[in-house]
Amino acid sequence: MSPCPLATGQNEPAGLERAASSSVKDNAWRGELELILASRAGRSVAVRQYHRGSLRVLRPHYLDTSGQVTYAVVNPGGGYVDGDRYRVDLALEPGADLLLTTQSATKVYRSPRADTLQQTHVSLGAGARLEYLPDQLIAYRDSRYRQDTRVSMDPSATLVLADVVTPGWSPTGEPFRYDRVRLRTRVHMTGCPSVVDNLLLQPQTHGLAGLGFFEGYTHVGSLVVLDPRADDAALAEARDILTERSGHLRAGASATPMPGFAVRVLGRSTPEVAEAIEAVVNLVRARWFGQGAVNLRKY
Repeated sequence: MSPCPLATGQNEPAGLERAASSSVKDNAWRGELELILASRAGRSVAVRQYHRGSLRVLRPHYLDTSGQVTYAVVNPGGGYVDGDRYRVDLALEPGADLLLTTQSATKVYRSPRADTLQQTHVSLGAGARLEYLPDQLIAYRDSRYRQDTRVSMDPSATLVLADVVTPGWSPTGEPFRYDRVRLRTRVHMTGCPSVVDNLLLQPQTHGLAGLGFFEGYTHVGSLVVLDPRADDAALAEARDILTERSGHLRAGASATPMPGFAVRVLGRSTPEVAEAIEAVVNLVRARWFGQGAVNLRKY
């Protein structure tokens, strides 16, 4: 019998994902980054660090006494352009704890011939935690961007994964001049597909300002939280946080098939959407890890 009887034929084990990634010729990637983290004497440290092309990480920081390590990803190229491809591989050994962010916003420029691609593979061992809190993605006029995130995690691990999409400047002042943005996240636990979050924005096709779409809002944020301690009480607290901001935002939170929840936020500026997502992240940090609010250093 298949180990995932409800999803036969859909398994994508981490080993196969990595093999598929490695089959692409090295020169097809404009930037590559690999990090392997382990827990050593109460602190998380990088036991392997590799970069090539237009991806780097700044030196690690420890922002509190928890032992969690913080890295900021840097793209010295300044932005994504036509056909750029980037690959990030993260592996957290049992008990490792990583807060990953970016030094600045990810800017996606005109892509008339081919999509730009950000491919991220994540492996989380038993009791590991990844908080991935990048700055906003800015999609400029005529840009096409595809983000493919695949996570393989132990059921005892914790995943906190955030995204904010911002429309870039255009000569006419219209907010939705990008061609397409697609963010797809797939999470596997013990080899079985557990959570899929798929966001497809096509302003030129669907007219995002219209009824049933953004309806006057311009920015969208997403958050996926998976943790074995997630329950109805945690979901209710997250909803309360979002309800407090309902005067200027539209937001909601839903339980996921595995212990956890997903959040979607609509707003009219990057700071207000990012603040709502960060407030939910801070709830998770305080409730399950006894940590204070996120206070990033990017230098």
